[in-house]
Amino acid sequence: MPQATRDIQRRIKSVKNTKKITKAMELVSASKMRKAVTKVLATRSYSDLTWETVLHLVKKVGAEQHPFFQENKEIKKVAVILVSTNRGLCGSFNAQLVQKVVASIKTHHPDSRVTDIITFGSKGRDESRRKKLNLIADFTKEDITISSEAIRPISHMVVKDFLNKKYDKVFVAYTDFMSALKQVPHVKQLLPLLPGIDERLGHIVHEKEEDINKINVESFSDFLFEPNSRKVLDAFLPRLVEIQIYQAVLESEASEHSARMFAMRNASDAASEMIDELTLVYNQARQAGITAEIAEIAAGSAALE
Repeated sequence: MPQATRDIQRRIKSVKNTKKITKAMELVSASKMRKAVTKVLATRSYSDLTWETVLHLVKKVGAEQHPFFQENKEIKKVAVILVSTNRGLCGSFNAQLVQKVVASIKTHHPDSRVTDIITFGSKGRDESRRKKLNLIADFTKEDITISSEAIRPISHMVVKDFLNKKYDKVFVAYTDFMSALKQVPHVKQLLPLLPGIDERLGHIVHEKEEDINKINVESFSDFLFEPNSRKVLDAFLPRLVEIQIYQAVLESEASEHSARMFAMRNASDAASEMIDELTLVYNQARQAGITAEIAEIAAGSAALE
């Protein structure tokens, strides 16, 4: 019995140490989440405004024939930029994102022959290999993305391949930060740029033609292009793709820290419950030992009498 109680005490001590670690990780994740959310909210307006600017430019100068806006009727090859994490301990964060990518391609482009995966984050790379997806490139991701320069090589790669007709469509897959309690895997189309497209929550929804035409371009001042509109768009549109990828990375980082914070909170709660259960078992074992000792004393006293 003494050996059993010592084992239980060691287990209680071990679980308490684990609880200290998970509690500390929860606090660290909460601090990182607040900083990441601040960055996300600060850049959303800029990202949305750049997209609206493109819509206005397209309707004003009639740039529908620009390569960035041309969509092939037959989709043969698709590329997906997968934005994941470098670290674990955030639940099923990365697994759900990869499942969303597979489900989205099967739903919207079942006839595509090849889907190339470009990963930005080691966990997404490992999960893609586990799912036996066609992984063609992996870019190193820092734990904190400071500026858009970190994703510029990815942007240049997909833009170049799209213009060279290597891909018919390019998507970015990330986890959209809705709130501290809710993060949703999301697949968004980057190329070609289509006015009226919104894939939030993973569903492609084209706006009605009359809704698109509600944009009153006549209310805007005339645009003056130097040297000409084509060259301006050639310089501006790749930057738009870069900003959209950068925004996706920021959304993913905020979601990652939020998911890890709640995962560590659940682990701390589970550790507390385990400590209570082990303490109860320890008290029962200790009480049983005391009862046995009292019984032995009583039996010895009765024998002497």
